[in-house]
Amino acid sequence: MNQLFRRKQYKASEHSSGLIRVLGVWDIVFFGIAAIIGAGSFSSLGEAVFRGGPGVIVLYIICGFACGFTALCYAEFASRIPTAGSAYTYAYASFGELMAWIIGWALIMEYSFGNIYVAFSWSDYFTSFLGRIGLFIPEYLTCSYPEAKKAFFGGSQNTELLNAWKTAPIIGNLKIILDIPALVINGLITWLVYVGIKESKNFNNIFVILKLFIILLVIAVGIAYINTDNWFPTSVVTGESSFMPNGFAGVMSAVSGVFFAYIGFDALSVLSEETKDPQKNLPRGMIISLVLCTVIYIILTLVLTGMVDYRKFDGVGDPLAFIFEKTNANVAWMEFVVSLGAIVAITTVLLVFQMGQPRIWYAMSRDGLMPKKFMTIHPKHNTPSFATIATGILVGVPILFTDKSFILDFTSIGTIFAFVLVCGGVLLLPAKKKIPGRFHMPYINSKIIFPVLFLGGLTFFYFWQPAFFHNLMDWRDPAEGEFRISMFFFLLINIGLCILAIVKNLSLIPLMGLSSCLYLLTGMTHNNWFWFLVWFGIGLVIYFSYGFRNSKLNRDLNGDLD
Repeated sequence: MNQLFRRKQYKASEHSSGLIRVLGVWDIVFFGIAAIIGAGSFSSLGEAVFRGGPGVIVLYIICGFACGFTALCYAEFASRIPTAGSAYTYAYASFGELMAWIIGWALIMEYSFGNIYVAFSWSDYFTSFLGRIGLFIPEYLTCSYPEAKKAFFGGSQNTELLNAWKTAPIIGNLKIILDIPALVINGLITWLVYVGIKESKNFNNIFVILKLFIILLVIAVGIAYINTDNWFPTSVVTGESSFMPNGFAGVMSAVSGVFFAYIGFDALSVLSEETKDPQKNLPRGMIISLVLCTVIYIILTLVLTGMVDYRKFDGVGDPLAFIFEKTNANVAWMEFVVSLGAIVAITTVLLVFQMGQPRIWYAMSRDGLMPKKFMTIHPKHNTPSFATIATGILVGVPILFTDKSFILDFTSIGTIFAFVLVCGGVLLLPAKKKIPGRFHMPYINSKIIFPVLFLGGLTFFYFWQPAFFHNLMDWRDPAEGEFRISMFFFLLINIGLCILAIVKNLSLIPLMGLSSCLYLLTGMTHNNWFWFLVWFGIGLVIYFSYGFRNSKLNRDLNGDLD
């Protein structure tokens, strides 16, 4: 049983593999931008704006800070453990094997299920683009079966989904409804990742440049159509003009969509064994890309909510194109440009996520927690070939029977949970000797600062949103009850962290990352937690039936894999 919590000791020269080091710092930055700016800005941003109104920008800032602190924690681990595996590897070094498995299983959920959502978004934009140039695909070949069924029986006004259900051919008693574009792009990206890291890098760099140009064009053109009155619509809570028309709870209800926009920077850490001087370049690339993307998100949100009333974004899957439609800004050529840009942007997200998943499996297989087949390196392409093909299948099959809303929430909760453990893991690491040229997280004693920040922030929010705190213990409220329960436990945990900060002199940066990510979890519903626990239940069954018995750490009496 001690094996479950035994930590793996990593050395810089520990593993030799067939992976090749070809990525420099700016390649990492471009992969970061590729992963972060995609479905989050071109798709889920619309739902986030609808839920939170203009005030959703506050949530983007909160998520930016949370991810910033977390990125520093990832960077600290990357400087110490320059091997493939991301948070899985880091958890193995700080928490032990069982928690490493849990994190690895969470990352499988993040990358694989995240790519399912991204593939759906790519399909939406691709279909829209074809329509603008006069080419049309039958609706029943551009959406998933569950989406069409839910729309038809749920009274949806989405004409595309309704037509898909009504016009779909029937074999036996089953309507044939398939998202063909999503399946095709998944297959093409899987092939590109299989071919090689150099090819993937070159493809990605070109597409990122195109993506950034289009986003800057959206901002430049959109500024001319901003109506500042849209930033202060009438609140449904108070009946007065408000930056948060749906209240603070409304802003927090958008946490899945907003956080999904940041998912991706953590995927960079799986490229450690393919990065030149990873202890230096990986942390730098990760932090630079996150800062750039946060600034872009803030500006984009201001432009969207300034151009169009936030209530119009209900059910809008292509918000950047939507703001230029006839009923809004009426800039037809920008609709075309944005649709093309979305295809480019989302393609790069698919690429990075599809690169990440095989390398997680590769690392877990190397430790004996997954079958040896996942360790297979292609002799010519120098890529984890079997794991790449398995990832393509794992993403492709659920495309047939899932829908976007379920996948979005499912992915976000797993990622935030992984972030919590990474930040917590850094707090457990011993002090290290500073080596010139490597990243070193600055130590700032949290003994006084963290309690002051927490209590000061709590006081500020109390005077800003007094009604919320007065009703904090009313857990039966159908609208805000779940959020209040989550906030209650969040406050209790942070009081405990304040005590630990005073007693243990904890480092401030990982502590802030831990607290910020815990706060993001307060936006998750009971459905999110239910499916999250189901997923981990399945993972634990696999671990104890295979991983526990085949673990290399289990066969090493000293717990050190030299």
